[in-house]
Amino acid sequence: MANTGDSYVIELKRAHLEWGSYRHTNSRGVVYGEGYIPIPIDVAYSYSIYNSNFRRTGLGYNLFNCRSVDGYYNGVLKAGGSREAGDVYAKQFHGNGDLQALGNWFAHVNANIGDRVEVTWVSPLDIVIRLI
Repeated sequence: MANTGDSYVIELKRAHLEWGSYRHTNSRGVVYGEGYIPIPIDVAYSYSIYNSNFRRTGLGYNLFNCRSVDGYYNGVLKAGGSREAGDVYAKQFHGNGDLQALGNWFAHVNANIGDRVEVTWVSPLDIVIRLI
């Protein structure tokens, strides 16, 4: 589990900013405005960030209370996805039940390809995100 003060920084790419429309799969239709924050594999291992394949789910495992420094976003992010079938470590954060939640925040802060996002744990259950 992540500890207070743990953090990481990730550079945004087009796929992160346009998740619902810039994709290399036909698994579902185009949905504009979706976005996600990637989780590097070493961070997922070190901070024990799991997806729903893990034996336990919920706050601190695959769900995290989240707020943005600018105050625009305040909700729950879900850690999801995996690098290979059955892997328990998550590869991204997205809105829990709302895949446009981070896309809306990206639009609000005018995020662009090459910008960086910092994810910081303020407790094992709570994270803060900011565009840097």
